Amino acid sequence: MRLDIYKNNRKKTKESGFTLVETLVAVGILSLSILSTFTTVQSGLQNSTTAKDQVTAFYFIQDSMEYIKNKRDENALNAVSGISTAWLSGLAADPSDPCYFGKICRIDSYVGTGPSAVVDCQNDTGNVCQNLRRDMDSESPTFGLVGYDSDWTATNFKREIWFTQNSFDDVLVTIRMSWTSRGVPKTFQVTQLLMNRQ
Repeated sequence: MRLDIYKNNRKKTKESGFTLVETLVAVGILSLSILSTFTTVQSGLQNSTTAKDQVTAFYFIQDSMEYIKNKRDENALNAVSGISTAWLSGLAADPSDPCYFGKICRIDSYVGTGPSAVVDCQNDTGNVCQNLRRDMDSESPTFGLVGYDSDWTATNFKREIWFTQNSFDDVLVTIRMSWTSRGVPKTFQVTQLLMNRQ
């Protein structure tokens, strides 16, 4: 009778526990599921950084286009007021203008108006536009603003603008943003038709 009890106890022990192989397989499956979760999270973070850079580039392009349209409209108002002004004056009206056809220029909308707001990149830095700069001094009244102030911190973004003659009453304005994201060069470019409002 003792032999029967021993066999039954031994049989129950074999059936009720995990073997080492089963435990290793379970740990392997669990490790793979955790690893795939971390990979998905890392990919999501990389995609969000890329999307953030693209949105930032879009806003920098929009900022320049708004400046150009504002300058065109200002010239139209001057013409209505009797001040003789070409519709692209200060941008691309004659060869001395910084964005004249064939030139690459940059616009510093923070400066506002005046000769330092629009600059020919060739005269500025040898045909290469500088990277945009941001005021990172939290005590400064201009904290967070973006422009080309040499005291501000350089960003990763470069903005280049050029005009192409389309007809007498309109031009094509091209704005290209360049930056590097995780060691990979990225470019975002927009071309828009700008019409004469005079």
